[in-house]
Amino acid sequence: MLLTRIKGPRDLDRLSQEELNQLAAEIRSFLVDAVSKTGGHLGPNLGVVELTIALHRVFESPKDKVLFDTGHQAYVHKLLTGRQDFKDLRAKGGLSGYPSRAESDHDVIENSHASTVLGWADGLAKANEVLGREDHHVAAVIGDGALTGGMAWEALNNIAAAKDRPLVIVVNDNERSYGPTIGGLANHLATLRTTDGYERFLARGKEILERTPVVGKPLFETLHGAKKGLKDFIAPQGMFEDLGLKYIGPIDGHDIEALESALQRAKRFSGPVIVHCLTQKGRGYTHAEQDEADRFHGIGPIHPDTGLPIKTSAASWTSVFADEMVKLGHERQDIVGITAAMLHPVGLKKFADTFPDRIYDVGIAEQHAATSAAGLATGGVHPVFAVYATFLNRAFDQVLMDVALHKCGVTFVLDRAGVTGDDGASHNGMWDMSILQVVPGLRLAAPRDAEQLRAQLREAVEVKDAPTVVRYSKGVVGPAVPAVGRIGGMDVLRTPAPEVTRPDVLLVSVGALAPMCLEIADLLDKQGISTTVVDPRWVKPVDEALAPLAERHRVVVTVEDNGRTGGVGAAVSQALRDAGVDVPLRDFGIPQRFLDHANRKEILAEIGLTAPDIARQVTGLVAKLDGRFESEQAAAVD
Repeated sequence: MLLTRIKGPRDLDRLSQEELNQLAAEIRSFLVDAVSKTGGHLGPNLGVVELTIALHRVFESPKDKVLFDTGHQAYVHKLLTGRQDFKDLRAKGGLSGYPSRAESDHDVIENSHASTVLGWADGLAKANEVLGREDHHVAAVIGDGALTGGMAWEALNNIAAAKDRPLVIVVNDNERSYGPTIGGLANHLATLRTTDGYERFLARGKEILERTPVVGKPLFETLHGAKKGLKDFIAPQGMFEDLGLKYIGPIDGHDIEALESALQRAKRFSGPVIVHCLTQKGRGYTHAEQDEADRFHGIGPIHPDTGLPIKTSAASWTSVFADEMVKLGHERQDIVGITAAMLHPVGLKKFADTFPDRIYDVGIAEQHAATSAAGLATGGVHPVFAVYATFLNRAFDQVLMDVALHKCGVTFVLDRAGVTGDDGASHNGMWDMSILQVVPGLRLAAPRDAEQLRAQLREAVEVKDAPTVVRYSKGVVGPAVPAVGRIGGMDVLRTPAPEVTRPDVLLVSVGALAPMCLEIADLLDKQGISTTVVDPRWVKPVDEALAPLAERHRVVVTVEDNGRTGGVGAAVSQALRDAGVDVPLRDFGIPQRFLDHANRKEILAEIGLTAPDIARQVTGLVAKLDGRFESEQAAAVD
């Protein structure tokens, strides 16, 4: 096999065109076989095989920087840079599903938040300029979806301002919109547009015509308009040139020879160039090509021969939300849905199918989504913006200044909150409850089970004068956790024996960690430590009934699937201080560090967020209090 002989990008140089095509076929076969076992982003990588080969033939990574936005399309890049052991892809100790600096010098951008690559590329190109590195190049691959993000256009605006700073932007367009424009004439015009001679000819022609009396300037403007019209007819992405960026394409993204030719011309040009490539997501794998939903964008383990999942998954948090949104839509005509290019993943597809006039996909533009939601609310409807928890970080200013400041009734539904695991550091939803604690008026719910998700979503959309947030975990929703009582707005999940006058521990359980908190209480009970377990349901603001309840216990313990800094534990601690309740508090959560990829269970064990670990520490804390009490008693006797 040719693939096994590729240890690095320069091994591609000696291959013929026939061998390169054979290599592309081998890579596709490898990806289908490997990713069907582990799960991962299959469709996007099947679409960029030839493009990635061409990039590594033309550019000299790692001296030249080859960047990917988003990073889920970098599997082929990994294969061509010496990483062909995919058996533990996205698993603990195995390859990351995204570029990783720890894995290779060929990887630059680790985070998988979209629309950032052009900002990175702009900075790297400027660094080359400042340091006089004329033999260093930057090639940034951006998927067409990522171009819907505002950051990409902010970067393009800056990139276009530097006419003589080399930078190659590869637009990976897999929407199949511009097929007819591929061909010899488009290729020829692209060649002309990116040669210095052509630029000199245009400049000289303009100078001569503008000096010609009466007819010169109008003639130049007419000719320039005709040229632009022809250009736009042949290359419909002419808007890039309107920004001042040279444009090559569209290029067949599965023709290695054509790709290399275009990339070589772009590399030689002395300024920023757009190379527009047309690719087919899922190419070469029939089941992916025929999948109308997302061309096998991201999959779990599947049977490679059938494309069907190996095991049927149980009901997920996302599916519970999806069904309840449809019910709400039938009940209330003012409910609308918003997604940032994640209609399927966040569970709004059923709502969109049922109410096609009440769904808004704004593209990868979380900031716009939040502010647009404020406008929708001001206009008299109730928007529900469903988004991954990790991506709400990007819209914090809009949540604060557009939604909360204006007291807009907007509901944010945060999918994949807490530790998500296999997608790595940038996908863990461990920041939201800390970030949102500082937003005045905002109410935040963390449902513990499916029933509570339905109930708290309904409570959230009833709020008309403030933002509300409902956050839940990734994956399968657990069994129902019934309440045995209620104190204030909090559900009581467990009480000590009736004869206990002052229980030892008040355990505040946040969201989906309720089953674990009940397990902690069982373990403490075996140590003779009495425990009350409450679920606050709405963790912001802190329930007024919590402080007097805490005062009737010896220790307060909070457990949350969120970063410890500024999270629910910190808010509870502040509420107790404000109420003058002087009870020791210990908060358990996620340490404020970037977590390596692994499955959720492995990460929770690694960070000590398990029932045995927490029970052990709480036992020690209670024992310390008992020791202190005994010392005080002895001192009193003496």
